[in-house]
Amino acid sequence: MDAIERPSPAFPAVPRPVIHDLAASLIREVANAGMGRTDILPFWFGESDQATPGFIRDAAVRSLEAGETFYSQNLGRPYLREAISTYLSDLHSVAIAPERVAAVGSGVSGLMLAMQTVLAPGDRVVAVTPLWPNIVEIPKILGAHVARVPLQVSVGRWSLDVEQLLAALTPETRLCIINSPNNPTGWTIAPEAVGVIMAHCRKHGIWLLSDDVYERLVHDPSRRSAPSFLAEAEPGDRVMSVNSFSKAWSMTGWRIGWIVAPEAVVTDLTKVIEYNTSCILEPVQRAATAALQQGEPEVARLRAHLRTTRQLLVDGLRAFPGIEVPGAGGAMYVFFRMAGQGDSIALAKRLVAEAGLGLAPGAAFGPEGEGWLRWCHAVTESRLQDGLARLAGFLGD
Repeated sequence: MDAIERPSPAFPAVPRPVIHDLAASLIREVANAGMGRTDILPFWFGESDQATPGFIRDAAVRSLEAGETFYSQNLGRPYLREAISTYLSDLHSVAIAPERVAAVGSGVSGLMLAMQTVLAPGDRVVAVTPLWPNIVEIPKILGAHVARVPLQVSVGRWSLDVEQLLAALTPETRLCIINSPNNPTGWTIAPEAVGVIMAHCRKHGIWLLSDDVYERLVHDPSRRSAPSFLAEAEPGDRVMSVNSFSKAWSMTGWRIGWIVAPEAVVTDLTKVIEYNTSCILEPVQRAATAALQQGEPEVARLRAHLRTTRQLLVDGLRAFPGIEVPGAGGAMYVFFRMAGQGDSIALAKRLVAEAGLGLAPGAAFGPEGEGWLRWCHAVTESRLQDGLARLAGFLGD
């Protein structure tokens, strides 16, 4: 039987141009190059190699066994919002009411929801970079434009030129985005910079979005958290903080986080959540509540572990000639570069192919990251030592 000839569609099935032009994950591109190989040591993703603590998992199991599988409130169950309020008020020594809190289905969802709430097409956004790519791509989805203010290496450490940032934050700017401690560099904002930036944004009516996912993971043992805009802001200020349970409580797969915003914004945020995810599975909310109420010993243990593994990795990398490792204040990464290596994607793929070593290419975090590599050190010491040995073999070839 002859095949029936069908006419080509008059209107091809394609997404709108801004979606087509979004940057794909270059970390995934490198990881895909190693898929199917059992000999890869993966350090490319930002998560601990340890499972979520048992008491957190147990809370979810009890909830499931109790049949808590129904719809919940858009903003999260009151017990979770109260737990987040209590936790943050204690952490930052400032009253943060439950009415300012929205529990959301992951940190990245919180970033999207926050920006959907305040951004319109044509708005100007300023971001401190290099940066996790999701943060700078989300405004593009919403039709906004992003200006980048790059971190610099000064006196051997990652640093922010605050005056350069203030100059970029013109009165026409709608939103400033700061991630501290920063992914990928580990840069952590100085306490005095928080007040200066907050005052400038307040003066010009600029929204300030703080990505605080790594705020507990600071290397200074005398600090409970990184300097926070929440501690500086008044309840009605144009400040939103997005956070997640993924990092400090080793809950990457659970997909739960929160937003703190002015109460009037949270009222409307309820509608935005309804039109995105509606609500969060209650067993996950029970687990998150347990993490906040019982998890301080686990956070302390993780922080101590990260201090140890960071030092091990930094010392190991600096022992190789031609490798630059700037100092940093937090997070779970070492951002470094090798002399004479400019194409980070090609280098990362070579490391996969030739050494079985999986690192994230710096280009994944924007043009400022080109030539650099990110190594997640939230793993066992023995695994890090194995990774360093593989790098030594690669460099010795």
